[in-house]
Amino acid sequence: MRVVELLGARIFSTVRHVGSLSYLLFDATRWLVRGMCQRRVRLGGGAMIAQMVRVGVASMFIVSLVSSAIGFILALQMAPPLDELGQVTLVPNIIAVATLRELGPLVAALVMTGFAGAAIAAELGTMVVNEEIEALEAIALNPVRFLVVPRLIASMASLICLAVLSNAVAILASAVASRLVLGIPWRTYYDNTVLQVEPIDFGTGLVKACVFGLLIGLIACGNGLKVTGGAEGVGNATTRTVVQSIMAIVLADLIFTIVFYALGWF
Repeated sequence: MRVVELLGARIFSTVRHVGSLSYLLFDATRWLVRGMCQRRVRLGGGAMIAQMVRVGVASMFIVSLVSSAIGFILALQMAPPLDELGQVTLVPNIIAVATLRELGPLVAALVMTGFAGAAIAAELGTMVVNEEIEALEAIALNPVRFLVVPRLIASMASLICLAVLSNAVAILASAVASRLVLGIPWRTYYDNTVLQVEPIDFGTGLVKACVFGLLIGLIACGNGLKVTGGAEGVGNATTRTVVQSIMAIVLADLIFTIVFYALGWF
């Protein structure tokens, strides 16, 4: 019975947390629509740009470093089994599809989770502890409108750009590895990549990146706004943000893969 009670409490807590995030998303969407339709409702373009610089530009170096390493590793790892079949020149075909559909958006999302998601949660959590959120509400300023919406938009836009960067860097790194180590000519690598890749591969990756960015921003803002207990609560919120974001990204990626496969987009 103790195990059943703990399991039930965990399930109830998860459902309640998902419900609170859903309401936060609904509220943020409502403010976004109002900001687009009503001229008097401003969402703060400067705040959005500042958040994009913070979560996007600041993550470019780490995303590029990780993506280049993965592209180089993939080229070397796939060469031996393909060489046994006499098809080592197919390395660029496999890497291009895998990167555009899966690895580019996923690597960018995971890096941004640890780099930006935790920072957003810690920032909002500190504002809650210092009673800055209550101060905004006291002067009739909605926290969702001025704090959450800019961060959600910045997370989605930044992750789309980071996914494109990750794709380019990974493919370029694998091309360098293929030329220097495997001896595949540049022209052959380019021709095989162009022959294999289709616009749907690039499009599905960008769709994933947009949703991943939304999940990271939403989970970070939700945990940050629910901080209790001072500095310890801020630390717990940061940890939960990273763990929950990674789980949400992986599950969303699984759902996307199943849906795209069922639609015949692979």
